[in-house]
Amino acid sequence: MAPHSASDSATAYREGETEPLVVFFDDTRLMRDLLGDYDANLAVLEDRLGIEAVVNGTVVSLRGPEQACETAKAVLEDLYGRLAKGEVIGIGEVVGSIRHADVEPVSDETTDARRGTEAQQIRTRKRLVTARTVAQSAYISALERHDLVFASGPAGTGKTYLAVVFAAAALESGSCDRIILSRPAVEAGERLGFLPGDMREKVDPYLRPLYDALYDVLAPERVERGLATGTIEIAPLAFMRGRTLSNAMVILDEAQNCTPVQMKMFLTRLGEGSKMIVTGDPTQVDLPYGKDSGLTEAIKILDGVEGISHIAFSPKDVVRRELVARIVNAYEAASKDDRETQ
Repeated sequence: MAPHSASDSATAYREGETEPLVVFFDDTRLMRDLLGDYDANLAVLEDRLGIEAVVNGTVVSLRGPEQACETAKAVLEDLYGRLAKGEVIGIGEVVGSIRHADVEPVSDETTDARRGTEAQQIRTRKRLVTARTVAQSAYISALERHDLVFASGPAGTGKTYLAVVFAAAALESGSCDRIILSRPAVEAGERLGFLPGDMREKVDPYLRPLYDALYDVLAPERVERGLATGTIEIAPLAFMRGRTLSNAMVILDEAQNCTPVQMKMFLTRLGEGSKMIVTGDPTQVDLPYGKDSGLTEAIKILDGVEGISHIAFSPKDVVRRELVARIVNAYEAASKDDRETQ
C-alpha cells in the first residue's frame, strides 16, 4: 500500500509552534530501510532541508519551514515507493531524491530539465542506476530521444558514467551491436607511437575511466568477452578517420581536448542505427595555447539542429562527493575573479 500523509491533531503543541506534517507508512521492514542504519538517511534529510523529523514506529512527523516539509514528504514517499519495488536506498539516493524534489531553479541551458522531475533510471542486468540530479534526468531523457548528445560540465557530475551505463544497457537489450569508446590520448596530440605494447596497452591508461564504468554495470566476463570479440571496442580518436560507425553506441570522452578539425571528423563518423555521446569539461582544456576546443565550437555550431541535444551540467550537479563540489566552486570563483581583474 502506498504511503499517505495527514495532520496529527492529537499531538500536543507548545504555544506558537506550527502543526507538523505527518507521514504514515505501512511496512515496518521497508521503514527500517527507509531510515537507514542509525537513521542516517533521515539525518541527511534533516540536514539538507533544515527540518526536524521525529519517528514513531511507521510514522514520521516533520517540523520546519512549510515548503521544506513538503519536500521532505515527497522525498520520503518517493524513496518508500522505490523500496517497495525492490530497489536499494542509500545516502546517494536520498540526496538525489532531494535534488529532484527541491525547488532550486534549473540551468537555462538544460532545457529538458524541470523542477520536480521524476528521477530517470537506466537498468542493466547487474544494477539499476537512478539519476541523482535533475540535470542527470534530463541527460538520460536526451540519450533516449536524440542520436547525438553533448554533455558538458565539471568533473563528478556523472557525464561519462551515465553515458557508459546507457551504452551497456543498449548492448544488453540488443538495441545496438557494439560499444565504441574513444578519447583523446597522450595530451591532445595523440602521440601513441613511442608507448610500448599493442594498441590496447597504449591507450588503456587514458580510457581507464570508461573501463571502470563498464565493469561497474556489466559482469567482468561480459566485458572481457566483448573486448576480445570487438563488441566492446577501444577506438583512439587518431584512428577514427575514414570509418562509418553503424548500429553502435559511440562515446567520446574528454572531448574538450579535441581540436575543431578532430571534432568534425569524429561527428561525421555517425552511421545508421548509431548514437553518439560526447562528454567533456570546457574548463579543463589541455590543448596547446592558441588552439580552440572542438567541443565548445561544436556545441555552438550545432545548437538547435534537429536530433542533437546539449545538457550543460553545473557545479551544483556534482555527485561524486561534497568536497569535490566545493573544489569546483572554489576554482570557478577564482576564475571569475581573474576575469574581472583583467
